Amino acid sequence: MGQKPKNRGFQFCVMLKIQRFCEMDQQMSLNFSDYSFSVFKEEFFSTKLGQIYQGIPWDELAKTFNIKTHKKGPKSYFSPRGKLALMFLKHYACCSDELLLEQLNANQHYQFFCDIFLPVGKKLSNFKIISEIRCELAEALNIEALEQILASHWLPYMDDVRSAVTDATCYESAVRYPTDQKLLWECVNWVYDLLITLCSDLRIKKPRCKYTKWKLRYGAYSRKRRKSAKERTILTRALLNLLLKLHNELDKILSENDVELTPKCYKQQALTKQVYQQQNTLFTTGEKPKGRIVSLAKPYLRPIVRGKEIKKVEYGAKVNKIQIDGISFIQKLSFEAFNEGTQFKNSVFYAQKLTGKKLYIMGADAIYATNANRKFATKNNIRTDFCRKGRAGKHEKERVTLAKAIKKERGTTLEGSFGKDKMHYYLQNIRARTEKTEILWIFFGIHTSNALEIGRRMTQASQREQAA
Repeated sequence: MGQKPKNRGFQFCVMLKIQRFCEMDQQMSLNFSDYSFSVFKEEFFSTKLGQIYQGIPWDELAKTFNIKTHKKGPKSYFSPRGKLALMFLKHYACCSDELLLEQLNANQHYQFFCDIFLPVGKKLSNFKIISEIRCELAEALNIEALEQILASHWLPYMDDVRSAVTDATCYESAVRYPTDQKLLWECVNWVYDLLITLCSDLRIKKPRCKYTKWKLRYGAYSRKRRKSAKERTILTRALLNLLLKLHNELDKILSENDVELTPKCYKQQALTKQVYQQQNTLFTTGEKPKGRIVSLAKPYLRPIVRGKEIKKVEYGAKVNKIQIDGISFIQKLSFEAFNEGTQFKNSVFYAQKLTGKKLYIMGADAIYATNANRKFATKNNIRTDFCRKGRAGKHEKERVTLAKAIKKERGTTLEGSFGKDKMHYYLQNIRARTEKTEILWIFFGIHTSNALEIGRRMTQASQREQAA
């Protein structure tokens, strides 16, 4: 008979309920052998996920989010720490909520990271719990307070805190490419469905309109690969007239039958009316309206003109980031287009607030090199990589050398972090459905990358201490 291999994993016992790791201290000796659990923890902290776990101040973040465990009612599976960990885990795994729950059920490291213990035969099945937690956290999100906590925790592992770089990027939302015709047809379709539902409920005759005709025409138009300007004009004019007629008929039915819409329907109806006003102004006068709506599902999105060769216009949140020693922070996030050049002073002040140190070097793109920003940098003795104006000074060679070093740092580390966050931390096409959850999505995506970098530095520091 051969010798049985040692069990290096869990030694499971029969358990009836799902438990949390933080509540199992007294039962640990009953559920695990001391050797197997210590080996498991050692293996976990040697992974990338373990490094992220070490780089996050869990208790301080949970306190800032004000996550409370309610004593009444059914107990939540996830602890306050587990709810935060689930958000970090989503961006580490880069998958949907449904797939994330499947991996959580099968992966012991994921369970330990989220402070949850699933015994044999037990698993979580309702993947919507992840979106519920996301909505709960989004209501209490305070980016500035949270980043202050993270910066305080990470400062011992950040060497060069007196220099920073800044730039802006756009984190795009997962929406279909907006056109005027698509947006108008979505409004027409929604108002017509509501009109038919009301007529059916009230048992009244449906008003006559040309919805069926233009449904066929729009279908034929949308299947064309190339649409001429004449075809776009004809369809836009027809959809505007049809949308106006449907709105008039809907208002007439509501007033005659003394019917009130639900708050959700009333809000959506007001949104379709606003779309009609904006599109009618654009069609008749050619003037682009302020606060232009481009998506009926996400009315908070605005066109962000970036001027890139491949993609001139993007639809999502514009973020002005500052990076200190390779660690990124959100200085400003807005769904409205803004000029990042006006954020130079605020970026300097925000970097100094996070680190508690005076900034002496600030790298930025050419759009930041305004006269006001140059005077501010000179007055506060801040070196930049802006192109020189006027005659060369006494220390021109040193200035050029420093500017090249700053540009290299900005062009590699900061610009590289944009692509890394989008490709590897689920920020390529943000699939959140509301404005608040989309901001939360961006926050956790950026700081998952930061936590991994800090975790690596913590591991290297501990290895140097052991070697010494």
